[in-house]
Amino acid sequence: MTDLFFANTYSPLSSQEIIAKEKANMDAPRFAHCVRVSQTAQKLARLNHYDEDKAALAGFVHDYAKQVPVSEYREVIKTQGFDQDLLNWNRAIWHGIVGTYFIKRDLQITDSEILTAVDRHTTGDVEMTTLDKIVFMADFIEPGRDFPGVEEARQVTFANLDAGVGYQLAHSLSFLAEKRNKIYPRTFKAYNVWSIKDN
Repeated sequence: MTDLFFANTYSPLSSQEIIAKEKANMDAPRFAHCVRVSQTAQKLARLNHYDEDKAALAGFVHDYAKQVPVSEYREVIKTQGFDQDLLNWNRAIWHGIVGTYFIKRDLQITDSEILTAVDRHTTGDVEMTTLDKIVFMADFIEPGRDFPGVEEARQVTFANLDAGVGYQLAHSLSFLAEKRNKIYPRTFKAYNVWSIKDN
């Protein structure tokens, strides 16, 4: 599982060093998920004529900070220039937006496209690059996912990446509303854009 599956040219660290740091930063199931997302991102990149290595790396590091302690997140939000409204949310939102801080600090990845894809991979956004969409969807449809509609989501996404984004946003808003969970404003705005593209 830790064989090289991306050629890293985006950090002074080697691919093996990035893999080792990520493995040490999370439990085994989360690490396995990151590997599957990386592999799915690579497949989506191939289908959409995008750099497969860059997609694989972005997919691999997308959850790097998922298991960072809440106290550490709060300290970073307070001291590193993040929107203070983030303190009203939780790790489900933080690990994308604030996770970019830990990726820059620990993995020394500063490529803006990779960091933006990580930032947007949970919430989506009104404007999304090809890499944003690849990581967003790879996280949603990787082979370990098992929820009602996942096979349809895979079929839609492999046929049309933009349609996949619309599908995921509709699914996520429906799920969160049913659970009476708060919905991050950026996700609402993204849905209003990408649901139209899905029609």
